[in-house]
Formats: sequence, C-alpha cells, structure tokens
Amino acid sequence: MKKIRVKTGNEYEIIVERGILDRLGELCVQTAKASKVMIVTDTNVEKLYLERAKKSFEGLDVKVHTFVVEAGERSKSTENLVLLLETLAENEITRSDAVIALGGGVVGDLSGFASACFLRGIKYVQVPTTLLAMTDSSVGGKTAVDLKAGKNLAGAFHQPCLVLCDPETLETLPKEHFRDGMAEVIKYAMINRPDLVDRLYEYTPGDRDALDEIIAICIEDKRDVVSEDEFDTGIRALLNFGHTPAHAIELATKYEMTHGSAVAIGMAIMTRASVRLGKCDERVLGDLLGLLDKFSLPSRCDFSAAELARGALGDKKRSGQTINVILVCGKGISEICKIGVAELEGLFEKGLE
Repeated sequence: MKKIRVKTGNEYEIIVERGILDRLGELCVQTAKASKVMIVTDTNVEKLYLERAKKSFEGLDVKVHTFVVEAGERSKSTENLVLLLETLAENEITRSDAVIALGGGVVGDLSGFASACFLRGIKYVQVPTTLLAMTDSSVGGKTAVDLKAGKNLAGAFHQPCLVLCDPETLETLPKEHFRDGMAEVIKYAMINRPDLVDRLYEYTPGDRDALDEIIAICIEDKRDVVSEDEFDTGIRALLNFGHTPAHAIELATKYEMTHGSAVAIGMAIMTRASVRLGKCDERVLGDLLGLLDKFSLPSRCDFSAAELARGALGDKKRSGQTINVILVCGKGISEICKIGVAELEGLFEKGLE
C-alpha cells in the first residue's frame, strides 16, 4: 500500500493498493461519512466493476444510487452534467452525502464538476480505473465538461475527499487505453523527471511492481505541483505540456482521437519546436520519440499549423492576446513561455517540420 497526502485547501489522501476497490464502502464511510452515495460510472466500467463497488457497501447502512453514462469523451457534456444534477436532486442527495467517480477521466471530470455545482459543493471520491486517470486527472481537483468551442471550457476547482487507485483494474483496460495513460506518464518524465525517462525505457510491460511504482511517482509529482499551485496560476501550467496542440487536435477530430494519442502528438510538436528554437538538442527529442514508439503512441498528425492554431484559440490557457505554452529545455527540464496568440501558428509550424 502507498499512501500519498495532498495538502490543498481541503487535504485528502490518495491510496494506491491492489484490491482496494473492495474496501471502497468502508473507506468512503470513514472519510466522507455519507449516508447516501451516488456512484457515477460509464457503460464499460459498469460491466466490470459497478457490482463490486456496490457490494463494498453491504452492511454499512449506506443507500447506494447509480448514474451511468456512455463510455467516451462525448459524455463529458453539459447535457449529462444537467442530467446528473437532476438525478442528485431527485434522490435527495445532501451536503452530508457523496458522489463516487468510478471510471476514467471523463467520469471523474463530470462527477467532480457536478459535485462542485450541486448545493454549491458536496463531497466526492475518485476511484480511477484507467492509467490516465490514476496518474493525472483524478488528482488535483480540476473538474470540467466540454463545450462546442473546445475541451474543458466549463469547470471548477473542486478537490476530492479521497482517491483510491486499484492497479488491478488496469488488467481489464484495453491496450489502446493503457497507451493513452502512458502518454501522461511520459509527460511527467519530460517536464521534470529525467530519472523517469530512464525508468520508462527499462520498464517491461506486465511488471506489476514496476507499474505500481511508476503510478506512485506520477501521483507524487502531481501532488507536489498541486500543493504549491492549487489554482493553476503558476508552476502547475507545466502539467499542460503538449496539451495546447493536443486539445486542438481532439477538437479537429471531433474527439475521435483519444486524449492520450493527441497528447503524444502534442508533446512531439512542442519538443520539435523547442529544438528548432534552440531550447534543447536533438537528443531530448530522441528520448521522447523513443518512448512514444516504445508504447505505440503517435508523434505526427495531418493537420496544418494554421488549423491547430485556430483550434487552440479557445484554449483555457489563453489570456487575452497571449497564451502559455510549455517548451522543453533539456532531459526532464521544461519551462513556461508566454507568447502572443499571433505567434502560435509559427510555433506549431516549427513543431510540425
């Protein structure tokens, strides 16, 4: 078992342990002290883990309700947000109760935002079942839904009261979804963990102990950043490495491309641009491309720099006529750069060469 404490406005614990899903009810009662819970999940996870999650509440005098959305990014919508809020109200969920997000990043974002909005804020528990959610989206309190104009444009900062990561759930994760998660893991390596670059090259798929350690390293990294910059006004921007072009790619494909694949391409674009700008040498780009290749992640797309720049104009990291982008300065070293939005197309052009 690995316990990681996150010190934000509302402190909470992240527990990484195989089999901990069976203790969800017990730990939820201890932490949230809820008499009712609403388990939010998707159609994929419902088949695999919903009954097991519900069973964990047996004998605990807790009323369990469920809310299931279709699997996929399109479910992170304002329509589902309103439907979930109405369902919480219909089932008389109160401020002493809790929402449980059982699933990947879509479920976590939707559940967290609904929890932030309902009754001006109720407790929620993150139970991530994907590598991407375990290492990134379940930690830090960023919650959101997508708008037609772009990804994550309506949201709130709302910290969970508990995060339970059961790596055993990754054993039922489709290979393409595991690859998506590895994109975010590679992100941590590139922005500030040169040792993780080496560890990922040494990692052998199927090594459960090594995977558990990698998950914990990523969580601890994000814990450190979030504890210093809870509301994303400074250093937390580093966690957006590759995400500005990635969100534009997702929007351009109408979310047909997965988030992890888009982030992989986005990181490649920004690292190529960093090399062309003289921020780092070709060996750093080689490190990234080698890892993307190892985990069967893409490094190029068919969109032009102009198309990506247009898609990025609605990015939430934009401020007036400037936008923050993350450039790489060395192995496991990165920096936040503020550029004019008019410069974005030229920057992407360098990254697409």
